Amino acid sequence: MSKKYLGYFTNGLIKENPVLRLVLGTCPTLAVTTAAINGVGMGISATVVLVCSNLVISLLRNIIPDKVRIPAFITVIAGFVSVVQMLVKAFLPAIDKSLGIFLPLIVVNCIILARAEMFASKNSPLPSVLDGLGMGIGFTAVLTLMGAIRELIGAGTLFNFPITQEFISPMVIFLLPPGGFFVFGMLVATSNAIAKKNGKKTVETLGCANCPSRNACSGCEEKEAGINE
Repeated sequence: MSKKYLGYFTNGLIKENPVLRLVLGTCPTLAVTTAAINGVGMGISATVVLVCSNLVISLLRNIIPDKVRIPAFITVIAGFVSVVQMLVKAFLPAIDKSLGIFLPLIVVNCIILARAEMFASKNSPLPSVLDGLGMGIGFTAVLTLMGAIRELIGAGTLFNFPITQEFISPMVIFLLPPGGFFVFGMLVATSNAIAKKNGKKTVETLGCANCPSRNACSGCEEKEAGINE
């Protein structure tokens, strides 16, 4: 694999991690990460949808009219989400119950729509697949890490195996929304510190550049106009 194609894959892992660097998909990130296994389940489901939808959208990029591209992207994504949801219901009912409404809501996950709009619709199939795979693995890694931290501190278990609950009282607040926001904030702060040390832009300086709706947002136009003046 050439360095160029390797870059498509590795961007989503660290440099442009969808959760810690682009701050996308925070709703499922905060909601489902009360356990590490939930993070793995949501991450893998989203990765499958990302890879498949990126491939199909890339193949159809010259056929889909520009005016209806967003509805077309959502239709493609919804098709793959339906398939993934049925498979999870059939073979992993416990994961399906844990993820609840957030599994079908992958349809409107801004990570998937953003990659369709910003990358798959502008690139050939192989780079699009690699981009989806890298973004999906990066998303899965962060969800699993957050779930592991919250589960270990909040319940004393890890992947449902008892670890510290016998000799350390669990801090249940980490399984509640405040604990989720705290862990998420600490991970983003750590990511920013590492990026700053390496001379890269932090989350705060990314602005509208990575927003999939920047072309249709009047706020972005006003900001750009102010900068140009």
